Amino acid sequence: MISLKIAATGMAAQQIRVNVIANNIANMSTTAYAPRVAEFADLVYQQQLTPGALSSQTGDMVPAGIQIGMGVRPSTVSLQISQGALSPTGGDLDLGIEGRGYFEITMPSGDSAFTRDGKFNRSSEGLMVTLDGFALADNITIPNDARSIQISRDGEVSAFFDNVTGGQQIGAITLTTFANEKGLEALGGNLFRQTDASGTPISGLPGTEGIGFMRQGYLEDSSVDVVKEISELIEAQRGYELNSKIITAADEMYSTTTRMR
Repeated sequence: MISLKIAATGMAAQQIRVNVIANNIANMSTTAYAPRVAEFADLVYQQQLTPGALSSQTGDMVPAGIQIGMGVRPSTVSLQISQGALSPTGGDLDLGIEGRGYFEITMPSGDSAFTRDGKFNRSSEGLMVTLDGFALADNITIPNDARSIQISRDGEVSAFFDNVTGGQQIGAITLTTFANEKGLEALGGNLFRQTDASGTPISGLPGTEGIGFMRQGYLEDSSVDVVKEISELIEAQRGYELNSKIITAADEMYSTTTRMR
């Protein structure tokens, strides 16, 4: 009897699903968070009678055969690529991305990381940095005497000064896309790292070659659908309960067998 092992794989799969849902709900207020979804695949089958084999009794071809499944396994936990709502903040260095694209961040090690979290601050040197102090790869340096900063939809950064008419362009912010965004490796802190699965980064100015636009004074909300997550949680809970009932039934069948004389 393999039903115990099959049901155990089912319970483990539903536990992974609940963990993913819990993480999504926990990040429902995280800036630019993209929800994850757990996906599963069936395990190998015991081929007791292969479809298309010849019957030993009649010599005719067996149309269906006998294949006993061995349970389920997690196949992937992938990103759900969707646009979160852009909420106004009014901050000069708050940037929301409308469409595809990531900000490129320079890590302390010198490696690049990528994020859609556009909550930037000004460092003591005037650099635009993330909340964790990592610098924007475009090396935008804001002059100390700048009265305000204006960032256009296509990424041009201009500084405005007292007693000076008009703005002075001090740089441009690019955005990066990937052939397969779901292949990015999550690092935490709203950061991702490229992998062989994601492909190489493709950088460009906002609004070019399918890259999204930039919205100054906005931040992207989490794209978690709480109602959907709750319904998925109920479904996962019921699936866990059903698999536990199979284990109980299999245990009772074992118990009946051991009592036989």
